[in-house]
Amino acid sequence: MKASISLYSGKRLALLSLAAGALCLVACERAVQNMYDQPKYQPLAESPLWPDGQSARPLVPGVVVHSGGAWADTSSGRAGLQPMLPALTATYPVDEQGKRRANLPEEPPTLQNPIPLTVENLQRGRERFDTYCAPCHSPAGDGDGMVVRRGFPRPPSYHTERLRRAADQHFYDVISHGYGVMYPYADRIEPHDRWAIVGYIRALQLSQNARLGDVPEGERNRLSGARP
Repeated sequence: MKASISLYSGKRLALLSLAAGALCLVACERAVQNMYDQPKYQPLAESPLWPDGQSARPLVPGVVVHSGGAWADTSSGRAGLQPMLPALTATYPVDEQGKRRANLPEEPPTLQNPIPLTVENLQRGRERFDTYCAPCHSPAGDGDGMVVRRGFPRPPSYHTERLRRAADQHFYDVISHGYGVMYPYADRIEPHDRWAIVGYIRALQLSQNARLGDVPEGERNRLSGARP
């Protein structure tokens, strides 16, 4: 009998503890409501924090705007996709870091890669290529990537005559805007890294189409097996 009473008392105590805990949680929720209702600026409100006196800040160069307007608001941002700025206005003229140069006269646009093809930039391009491109295009750029072997549509090889003759801007635009079943990567890869990838693609193309005469003499002797 005593054991039954003790068991009943234990269950009752546990229930009372759970109820008390629930009440505490409710009280905490109400007490920290200010965490949800924080002070904030309304759209187009004034702000003394910025020189122009506006709380709304302009978009930084290279940002990818995904939605805007009433139509986007009614679809939780899924609709109303905003077009990207043309690549020329977003990337030219640029410095060696791929950022737009300031306080310089406008330069005519070019279709060539604007960043220098240094070892560092090519290494960066290879690292980004291996991360974002190789799964489809393969590490060699021949279109036989790992996901292609598992049924994804095969992209064209970079080593075709058509793509060997394509301008650098073509590869940059495809990375930025996508092409066919390829998803756009402008919101994942910054402009400088896109150009670094383009430079690395050129290195891949050269690796599969280089002639012995293109190799420096010292390396040429080593490759041909001749002693210096």
